[in-house]
Amino acid sequence: MKKILKLASVCLLATCLFACNAGQEKSSTGLRDRTEEKLESPKSEERKESPAESESSKKDAKQKDKSPESPSQSNPEFVENSFVNASQMPTSTFSIDVDNASYTYSRSMIENGSLPPADRVRTEEFINYFDYVYPQPKANVPFSVYQEVANCPWKTNHKLVHIGLQGKTMDNENRKNANLVFLIDVSGSMQDDKKLPLLKKSFEVLVNELGENDKISMVVYAGAAGLVLPPTSGANKKTILNMLNNLTAGGSTAGGEGLRLAYQVAEKNKLTNGNNRVIIASDGDFNVGESSDEAMQTLIEEKRKSGIFITVLGFGMGSYQDNKMEIIANKGNGNYYYIDNVTEAKKVFSTGLTGTLFTIAKDVKIQVEFNPNVVKQYRLLGYENRMLNKEDFEDDKKDAGEIGAGHTVTAIYEVELNDNNKNATIGELRMRYKEPQGEKSLLITQNIKNDDQSFENSSNNFRFSAAVAGFAMCLRKSQYKGTFSFNDVLRIGKSAKGKDIYNYRTEFLELVNKALSLPQ
Repeated sequence: MKKILKLASVCLLATCLFACNAGQEKSSTGLRDRTEEKLESPKSEERKESPAESESSKKDAKQKDKSPESPSQSNPEFVENSFVNASQMPTSTFSIDVDNASYTYSRSMIENGSLPPADRVRTEEFINYFDYVYPQPKANVPFSVYQEVANCPWKTNHKLVHIGLQGKTMDNENRKNANLVFLIDVSGSMQDDKKLPLLKKSFEVLVNELGENDKISMVVYAGAAGLVLPPTSGANKKTILNMLNNLTAGGSTAGGEGLRLAYQVAEKNKLTNGNNRVIIASDGDFNVGESSDEAMQTLIEEKRKSGIFITVLGFGMGSYQDNKMEIIANKGNGNYYYIDNVTEAKKVFSTGLTGTLFTIAKDVKIQVEFNPNVVKQYRLLGYENRMLNKEDFEDDKKDAGEIGAGHTVTAIYEVELNDNNKNATIGELRMRYKEPQGEKSLLITQNIKNDDQSFENSSNNFRFSAAVAGFAMCLRKSQYKGTFSFNDVLRIGKSAKGKDIYNYRTEFLELVNKALSLPQ
């Protein structure tokens, strides 16, 4: 029986490979014969579904994607950060997070007529979906540090401490060469229009941005994993796109095996002074091999030691496994995006290409030591699953988040001050980071000064980020939002829109209006 199941899995992958190869055109710079590719794929794992179940995978996948959202299926409930007594625990430590998948996933749900479940709303990913106007870094430091303090709009006797990091920008023409491995889920659950078809359009955006010195490989996985495109020059776009567009979906999902093979391909073709990255595109609905969150975390922690970075792209609704996709990005030196339309793909792979693909600092940690003589209590907005212990800050073995070229990262604390502390030092801000291939962290420190400015007189950066944070709090029905409402979000957001080059902030205001019209 095991042999029959194994044969079914291999046959399914072979069908996919045949379909891809059938559409491949011959050229002098085309693909090498598959028999010349000596890279050995990991042994296929035993399937847990029967051949009959595989036959019905298309019908099941469509049904799953129409099914109602079940948050508990993939996202363990997490508790919102609460206020901390500064006298008892003055130090707050966390890893930065440039992911924004929670915002785009929530946007997709709202646009489809329902508010997102509270545990899908990660405040920091809402805030960090948007760019803010911070100064460019000077000298050889990879990012600048910005801070601002003003009154809190939802609790007027509190302050907000706004901390912003600005990654050094990089022109696409002057960037390092890239060794990219596309790891594409072609299992049955990817048949929906918002999954594999949208995935193909998204990768086409990326391919059109790459040059002749970039190399693209392609690994696919369903019941088993296989290499369908060996390293190919980015100039050979027709070859790459033909292979991509001939992919079809069907079968179970051996995500763990796919990850192993993709890392193996990336390591074999690793550039000494280049950008080496796996880009996984999936709905995260793994059901063969390493499928539990714990097993996936163990696998990805092992693979990140190779020096290969990762970008995680999520597609689809219904059976979508947000938590698993976030684990892969968080534990694998990566970033995480949810793609709900081609416009979002362009944001990730065209206007934001260098930020998405080119890491300028890794294992970036922030630590704030509040002055208990000035601060009574504090609360970090979001970053619940990025919190670190105090001692982790100086532990270079402790993994943390990455900053891409041109990326901005924003964190906001809500603080209550003791009386008569005008212009006093609120605390000390510390940041540690490593060079992309470094192992020893570097330290940056600054003091945080209190500021008596009103919320209305604060910068557009400050007010718009507060509006976005407030929107997330309203969606989560946070106990800390007081009477703050969607209408307040709209009022503040409109006043702080500023220069909206790509209309992301205008779209945000439209989204809040849409949320306002839905059953609360």
